[in-house]
Amino acid sequence: MSASLVNPLAGAEAATTVPGAASVLTAPGQTLTVAGAAVTVADRDAYGVTEYVPPPPPPVVVAETEKPEASSGASSGTAKKSSAAPVAGTPDPGSAKAIAAELVAARGWGSDQYDCLVSLWQKESSWNVYASNRSSGAYGIPQALPGSKMGSVGADWQTNPATQITWGLNYIGGRYSTPCGAWGHSVANNWY
Repeated sequence: MSASLVNPLAGAEAATTVPGAASVLTAPGQTLTVAGAAVTVADRDAYGVTEYVPPPPPPVVVAETEKPEASSGASSGTAKKSSAAPVAGTPDPGSAKAIAAELVAARGWGSDQYDCLVSLWQKESSWNVYASNRSSGAYGIPQALPGSKMGSVGADWQTNPATQITWGLNYIGGRYSTPCGAWGHSVANNWY
């Protein structure tokens, strides 16, 4: 804080200066300059003025996000630790995600595994039963390559989300153990 106070009764040249003051008296009267957060008070002839300058807000603290660990078993297709996936929420009744939620629960996997599955297949196909990758030929919700592999579960593999999801969960269980294992591999390698 810096301030200069002038005693108006002592003449134009009389001044009281607080150490570190930034103001300089150039004419008769009172001058009060405040830098930074402070409460200043000036009183004269039973008249007082109080000014409050609030302190600056606290600094913003940004939490670090969890980073996936690299898989030591990348060549075998298994991930040691999966990355946490965002909470998927409750799916719309009758949707592909609702079918997946039931099939995940039927396998004894928890809601965390469903969250990973939702994130994984959102990234792969946006949950579109007709999704087709033009460059690789991968097809359906789980992006089976080739899509005809899903025929092992049902002849309606091109149009039935339950058939595609069942095949996809079988594939994930056999290769990654859980959807979170597949999600962790996908985060680390951009494929599963």
